Order: sequence, then C-alpha cells, then structure tokens
Amino acid sequence: MAHTHTPNRRGFLQLSAKLAALGLTSLGTLGRPDTIFAAETADAATLTDYKALVCVYLFGGNDGNNMIVPVDTARYTAYQAMRSGVALGAASLLTPIADAQQNEYALHYGLPEINALYGSGNIAFVLNMGQLDHPLTRAEYLQGQKTPSNLFSHSDQTVQAQTGTSTPNGSGWGGRLLDCCGVSDSLAAISTSSPSLFLQGTNVAGNVITPGTNLSLSGMTFWPQSQAQSRRQAVNALLGMDGGNVMRKAANKALADGLQLADTLAGAGGGGDDLVFPGTSIGNQLREVARLIRVRSAMGPGRQVFFCSMGGFDLHSSQAWTHWSLLSQLSPALERFHKTMEDSLLAPNVTAFTQSEFGRTMQSTGTGSDHAWGNHQMVVGGAVKGGIYGAIPTLALGGPDDAGNRGVWIPKISTTQFGATLGKWFGADADDLAWAFPPLANFGSSDIGFMKP
Repeated sequence: MAHTHTPNRRGFLQLSAKLAALGLTSLGTLGRPDTIFAAETADAATLTDYKALVCVYLFGGNDGNNMIVPVDTARYTAYQAMRSGVALGAASLLTPIADAQQNEYALHYGLPEINALYGSGNIAFVLNMGQLDHPLTRAEYLQGQKTPSNLFSHSDQTVQAQTGTSTPNGSGWGGRLLDCCGVSDSLAAISTSSPSLFLQGTNVAGNVITPGTNLSLSGMTFWPQSQAQSRRQAVNALLGMDGGNVMRKAANKALADGLQLADTLAGAGGGGDDLVFPGTSIGNQLREVARLIRVRSAMGPGRQVFFCSMGGFDLHSSQAWTHWSLLSQLSPALERFHKTMEDSLLAPNVTAFTQSEFGRTMQSTGTGSDHAWGNHQMVVGGAVKGGIYGAIPTLALGGPDDAGNRGVWIPKISTTQFGATLGKWFGADADDLAWAFPPLANFGSSDIGFMKP
C-alpha cells in the first residue's frame, strides 16, 4: 500500500515528538497548522484499503511461561524442576503443537479455543519478546550495558511496552502508526477500557468508548427538535471561544472531538445487535471493537487502532486457579472476535495481539511467580502466518538467557521489532518505521515474519 510523504509532515511529526520529550504539549493535540493538516489529508486519501490493529493488554505481567510450554522430554523436565508449585502437569496442557522445526509445545488448559484456532493457521506465538533498545547478552546485562531503565517496575514497563522505547516521548507506537498513515479521525484510535498511551500519536489522540455507554451529550434530546439543535449550536459556539488560553483550547478540542464521535456513531446506527460475545469484561470490550470496525470499514479505506485490557495478572501467589480463570476469559473472547471478523469478511484486514509489561520468573515463589522480563505473546488474524516465532530461552537458572539466577529471561525479540512487523502490514514504509520505532536500526531484522504481505 503506497502513500505520499511530504517533508513538512515528517518534520512536523519529529518536532512534536521532540517537544513532547521536553515535557511540552504536542502541537498536534492543540490544533494543526493548515499546511500540515492538508498534507495529512493527502496522505490518508491515498489509502486504498481498510485495516485495524487491536491490542489486548494484560495488566500485571502475564505468565507466558505457563501460557505456552515446551513438552519435549528434556525441556519439559527442566520446566517442571524450576517451577515447583506452579508447573502445569500433563493433564493441564492441551494437545501438543509443533513449529516448523518440529519442536513440540502445548498450551495452558485455559486456552482451548486458542488451541483449536491454532490449527487454522491464523495464530502466531512470538516467544521471548520484551523491551530492548539493542540486542543484549547476559554478559552485557551483568556489566550494565544497553539495559532499559527501571526493569521489573509495573508502571515503567507498561509505559515502555506501549511506547516501544526505553525513552518515552509522550506518544505510543499505535498512535505513531496512525500518524504514519495520516489518519486522525474520531474513530481512528479507540480504547474500550481506559485512556491509553499506546493510542497517543503526534496528530491523533485516543477516544474512550466504554462498552454499553451512550456518548451523546445530556440535554440534547428533547422536543421540538429545533430547540435541541439551537442548544447544540450554542455548545459548538462556546467550544470555539478559547480566548487564547492553551489549556481551554485543548479541553474544548477534546470535547468537540467527543461530540463529533457521538454524531458519527449515531449516524451509523447501532451496528452490533447481532454480535454475540462472552459476557465477560474482555468479551464486551471486543464486541464493542467488532461493532466499531463494522461502522468504520463500511465507510471505505482507512485505519483504526484499538486498545482493550484485562487486569489481575500480577500473580505472586494463588496462581494456579487465577491464571486459569483469566486465560479462560481471554481465550473464548479472542476466538469469538476472530470468527466475527471472518463472518464479516474482514479477517484479512484485522489483526489482534496481546501485550503485557513483562513476563514472570521461571522460578516460582511457592504458589506464584515474580516480575521478570521477556515474555510470550499471541497474534491473531486472517493476515497472520500461523506458527511459532522466536525460541524458548535456555531453561537453566543462571544460564545464558537469564538476567539473574531466577529465570528472568533476557528478550531476544524487541517490542520494536514486534511493532514494526505489525506496522509494515499496517501500511508503514521503511522510513515510517524508522521514525515510529527509533531503536529499530539497532536490530538486524525489522520483520519477524509472522504477517502476510
């Protein structure tokens, strides 16, 4: 998918990113100069298709070590030895699946729908992924070289996972990909849970649409309609009166964007009455995403990025039942979402993926596990090249892949590479990706290979 670049737009994006890094408000969130807006519009106008990315963020640090487990004799024996108290027995693992190298893995028994869907070729597992700005060895880590700051901190690692860099500049990699495509309409960046840094770009800001909520402004639906219209016009006039105050201007713009989004959704109708999803929080969120994808894709070519989330994955204890409960909510919701996209003939245009701030220690804490680093993620969609990408770390405490002596895996695949692989499919070219993911030049490969062209 080709699209036009202009020096003005690229320069503006870079300038705004630098301002954000200095703690200054991004120009893009306050109102873009007409020349930049025109360049962006031209960029978006060259889009010839519709695509969407859906991030499902697992807050707390999902235990990827138990999500997908190697079951060949040598590695499974090592896994059981290191995970006393939380290791899954053979009865708690689903039918083994094999990658291209015929290494056998099995999924947690809380993922039966994902296990079945894997056979369709529409799910990829990306192993030992995490925040890195450079490739890193154990020796370099122990010497304090090339290491991201504030490892093992929920808040810091969440920011880094969503920005794709160890030096955040106020924007997220989902929002920056929308910037690259010149897309900033009110349906471009949507969270179904809470405001998300992942969606914040230079020229796009995320909107929050909580499932089941009505975005219309109170006091605007009464008779006669002419009076309701007059009241709305008065509100619009008030939003244009910022008096030169930067904070007021930003607040007015946010409210105006929300009103425009409500109008867009009202004009498109419900669009989701026939959607049947699990009645869990993540099921309801993905149902809302499916509805909004239907609405926007029907309007023609464009791009959307979504943020959904689940909490509760910080399992220092009582992991066995709780982790099963969480995964057994995630699995049917993701499967239902993918099937809905297939039924809507949109599966090749929509890709969902998981993220989490970090993984968990291979060594247990008794009935749980501690904060770690590298983790395993899922990617689901019709454009996904199903399979297993990357490798399980060497299962040895204090071994070559351990940042310490507890099974804190040093990632081999960076968030940057993961995001760039999705970004390439999304329509970003090499220059876009270099801008959207600053550490990318430090890695030998910018495409992990799990997406079709």
